Amino acid sequence: MTRHAPVVEKHAIGGPAGPIEALIERPPDATPGIIAVCCHPHPLFGGTMQNKVVHTLARAAQDHGITTIRFNFRGVGGSGGTYDNGVGESADAAAVADWGRRELGAPRLLASGFSFGSYVALRLAVLRDAELLVTVAPPVQRFDFARLAIPRCPWLVMQGDADELVDHEAVQGWTRSLQPAPEVRTLPGVDHFFHGRLTVLRALVGEWLGRQLQDQP
Repeated sequence: MTRHAPVVEKHAIGGPAGPIEALIERPPDATPGIIAVCCHPHPLFGGTMQNKVVHTLARAAQDHGITTIRFNFRGVGGSGGTYDNGVGESADAAAVADWGRRELGAPRLLASGFSFGSYVALRLAVLRDAELLVTVAPPVQRFDFARLAIPRCPWLVMQGDADELVDHEAVQGWTRSLQPAPEVRTLPGVDHFFHGRLTVLRALVGEWLGRQLQDQP
């Protein structure tokens, strides 16, 4: 497991609504053939690829030698286009994953996301047949998660029980309705943005990734 700083590269990836501003971060001991695409919170409420939870998800992947791509959805930062209610943003995420497959030689995909980004990451996991999926604080009351297809890959849901924006009981009810159900970790006293608990989030996601990667051929 690496703790060294990754090599950071800025890219403008061609997307369906224009350029997609992206940061590629490669650990010194990067495992070839796999990338993590990390999706940020709601674009209309200040969500960007610099969000601390998204940054933490990227670091957890890098700890296991996975090259990560954080990117801004359409209309955010240097990315072209305008907000599209999760549909266009899912196309953006798919374009980023396709770019990683083509330019980085990485057919294996870890999809991850926080809040609105978890909705997009779930859609991405199905669209591009992800190998692993991590969703943090999925906003099940604001988007119709029940209509989404269930991915075939191992899947972790992280949720705080003091989340002021997402009802943790609604998340529990939704996940229990799924077959197969994802692994769910509910953290006591944790709010939506994991204030003061980002280190715990990184450790728990990293522990889960380590177990899943160990089981992969």
